[in-house]
Amino acid sequence: MKIRLTISLTLLLFSYLFMAGQDGLRPRGDVNCDWEVNIADINELADAVMSQTAYHALYTYALDVTGDKEINIADINLAIGAVLGDELPPMPSYSGTLPVMYIKTEGYQDIVSKEKEDYIHADWWLDNMGHDEFESLGSPDAPLGLLIKGRGNYTWTNFDQKPYRIKLDEKHKLMGMSSNRHFCLLPHADDHLAKLKNTIGFELSRRIGLPYTPAQEPVEVVLNGQYIGLYFLTEKPRVGKHRVNIEEQSNKETDPSIITGGWFLELNSFDGPMIYIQEHYNQPYNWDDMLCFDVVNIDTLSREQKNYITQFLTNANVAIQSQDVSSTEWEQYIDLNTLVKHYIVGEIMDDLEHFSGSLFMYKQRGEDSKLCFGPVWDFGNSFTRAPIFGVDSLCYFFYEQPTFSNPHWIKEMSKFANFQQAVRECWQEFYGSDFNGMHLDQFIDDYVESIRPAINANAARWSDYSLDHQKNEFKQYIHSKIDWLQTQWGTSGNQ
Repeated sequence: MKIRLTISLTLLLFSYLFMAGQDGLRPRGDVNCDWEVNIADINELADAVMSQTAYHALYTYALDVTGDKEINIADINLAIGAVLGDELPPMPSYSGTLPVMYIKTEGYQDIVSKEKEDYIHADWWLDNMGHDEFESLGSPDAPLGLLIKGRGNYTWTNFDQKPYRIKLDEKHKLMGMSSNRHFCLLPHADDHLAKLKNTIGFELSRRIGLPYTPAQEPVEVVLNGQYIGLYFLTEKPRVGKHRVNIEEQSNKETDPSIITGGWFLELNSFDGPMIYIQEHYNQPYNWDDMLCFDVVNIDTLSREQKNYITQFLTNANVAIQSQDVSSTEWEQYIDLNTLVKHYIVGEIMDDLEHFSGSLFMYKQRGEDSKLCFGPVWDFGNSFTRAPIFGVDSLCYFFYEQPTFSNPHWIKEMSKFANFQQAVRECWQEFYGSDFNGMHLDQFIDDYVESIRPAINANAARWSDYSLDHQKNEFKQYIHSKIDWLQTQWGTSGNQ
C-alpha cells in the first residue's frame, strides 16, 4: 500500500493524460478502461504487482505495458513515464482492410463464462471500413445492443483467443447475411492451416448443394477498446426461414400430428434436452457407444415428444445396424441425398470429428419424413492425421482411423450397396464439375490474399506463424485426400 500511495502522491504533481478517442483503441497502459493513462492506472498496476496477478493474454493484457507477457515493476515504470509525457509503443491494432466490429461490455466486464445464464450485455457497432458491399451499423455515439458469452468446448478452454456467441437486441443483416439476432464470433484459433478449414468446408457444402450452409464473413474485432484479432462472424445453426427451414415446434407439445416434425438435433452437444440410445444395442454397455442427441430447438420436452423422437431414432439405429448390405429399410428413416453430400464434404476435409460431434440433423413434419443431415459445422479437426501419421494417412476413409473420437453410424451405413452407389454417383458429378466451378487452388489463393493483412495483424496480437507455409500445407493435404478419393469413387465398383 505504501508503494501505491507514494506513486500516487508523486504523480499527482505531474499528471499528463495520454488520450485516445473512445471510438478507437485504448492506449497501452490504460488498465481501467477510461481511455487515459493516469494515476488510477498506476494504482491498479501496483495492486496487480503486489498481488502477483498472473498474466493472461486476453483479460490482463492491458496490465502488460511492456508487452513481455509478465506483470511486473517494469510495467509500472513505463506507465509512470507515460503519465509524465513519455510516448508508449502503440497497442496492436486491426489491419484496416476488413470491417471492424466494436463491442463494449457493460462495466467493461471480462467474458469468462460460456454458460447460458452468464450472458453479458454490451454495446456494439460495425464499421465497414470502406467496404461498400457491407452496411455500417450503429456508431460510437449511437451504439446498438447485444448479449455476449463464451462458446465452444476445446476452443474455449485451450486458447487465449476466445470464441463468442452473440445475440443482438434486434435483428440485423450483419455483413450481408440474412436478418437475424443469433451469430457467433469464431477466431478459429485451432486452425493452423491459414484459417482455411471452415472456409473451404463451408464452401464445399454450398457447392455440393446441401440445403443450408452457415454464412460467414471475416471481421476484425475490438473488445472493450482492445484489438482481439481476426474473427469469422458466422451464422449460428438454428431453426429459421433462412437457416434450418423446418416447422417450429412448441415446448411440451402433445398433438400427435405436430410432434412428427420440426426436430433439429445435434450429436454430442449436451446443451439441451438429451435423447440417449445405445448404438450397438446387442453389445455390453459402453459410454463411447452411446448416441447422445441434443434437441436444439425445444427447451422442454413433453412425454409425447420424447417418446416419439426416441422411438424414431431407435428404429433408425436398428435399421442401420442391419448386416444385410442390400437392405434398404434404413432409408425409411434416413434421407440419402443429404447424407451422401454431407458425408462427401467430411471426407474431402478429412474431418475426424465428422459423425462424432458437431453433427446436425433435422426432420420435417410428417409420418413419412426422414432424418436429413446438415448443416455442416466446425471443421477444426480436419487434416489432423497428416501431421501425426504422415500424408499417407489420408489414404483412408476418416472413420477407418479415428484418433480421439468415435464416429457414429457412418461405418455401418457405408456397407450398404445403395449408399455406396449414391456416393459414387454424387462424387463423380461433383468432381467432374471441378467441385461445381470452385477451382480449388485459385479459390484458396484468392481467399488467403483477401485476409492476409488481417491474419498478419492477428499474428502480431497473438502469435507468429508462416501464412504461406500453412496455405501450401493445406493444399497438399486436401489434394492428397481428393486424389485418393478419386481412386475409390471415380470408377464403378465397391467403395
